[in-house]
Amino acid sequence: MCRAALDAVIRQQEETPISRPVKANDPAVRGKEVRLVGPDNQQFGIVPVDDAIAKAEEASMDLVLVADRATPPVCRIMNFGKRQYEQKRKMRDQKKKQVTQKNKEIKFHANIDQHDYDIKLNRIIAFLKKGNRVKVSLFFRGREVTHREIGMQLMERIAEEIALYGISENRPRMIGRSIVMFLNPNSAK
Repeated sequence: MCRAALDAVIRQQEETPISRPVKANDPAVRGKEVRLVGPDNQQFGIVPVDDAIAKAEEASMDLVLVADRATPPVCRIMNFGKRQYEQKRKMRDQKKKQVTQKNKEIKFHANIDQHDYDIKLNRIIAFLKKGNRVKVSLFFRGREVTHREIGMQLMERIAEEIALYGISENRPRMIGRSIVMFLNPNSAK
């Protein structure tokens, strides 16, 4: 196996959490020879498992099986606990950087007062500025359902007034006794 190919195998195996420490009675490598890589990527070549374990103990580190399917298996001398800690920290950092989009909902009625409308509109704008997706629902009570055009006009007015902060995912649509519209934040914040 050439050095570049071996380095590629080791790099690939270091990125996956499959590696595990090797003990003297490990059935995966018992009585076999392994390709040994030192702590500073130095190549020791193919050595018996007992010699590899002895070199790891001499360096006060662990012998870690990084490529068990390779022929011969590849082992590395390293501090296994430190590696596990670094992997967990890397996963935690990746999780922190993930952006989750939350869904918020604002409910309206067809005969809403101007002041209430302004408050709810400001609430929608605040949600969109934070990057949340907003579901705008307009409910009809009693005989209000006969005047659907008033509800549609109100929903179109909302879509026009928030155009600076977000875009309507779909046209307002009637579902039962309510009109629903979804708003997504603008990608450029």
